[in-house]
Amino acid sequence: MRLLGRSYKSDLLRSVPLFKGLSKRNLDEVARYADEVRKKQGTVLAQQGSKGQEFIFIIEGQARVEKEGKVINRLSANDFFGEISLIDQRPRMATVIADTDVRLLVVHARSFKQLLETVPGLSYKIMVGLCKYLREAEA
Repeated sequence: MRLLGRSYKSDLLRSVPLFKGLSKRNLDEVARYADEVRKKQGTVLAQQGSKGQEFIFIIEGQARVEKEGKVINRLSANDFFGEISLIDQRPRMATVIADTDVRLLVVHARSFKQLLETVPGLSYKIMVGLCKYLREAEA
């Protein structure tokens, strides 16, 4: 199994709307805390109603998003989830299940909090990115 280098992780994370506008240096810091994880088909990656403990970016594979047991979305490479629950520390709004074997980048809540506390300006940049993402989702 080949582990991803920090530079490659940074390039992947650059496509996440939440991280758009971050400098290369800031992205490298986020990448430093992003773990590569593999999960088997059928694995529950996030459970509706549970506390969000991580931000998850899909490198390879496919997943489905269910709310109240009904499929509401499909995710694949370059899609992500978990950011809202991670930021507001409220329960997850949906369940995400791997439809295929998946390869992921995962940033855990503790690491995310440390990033926000140690990388100057990161909180503001993420807040602006999240606002832009929410506005686009509303449109």
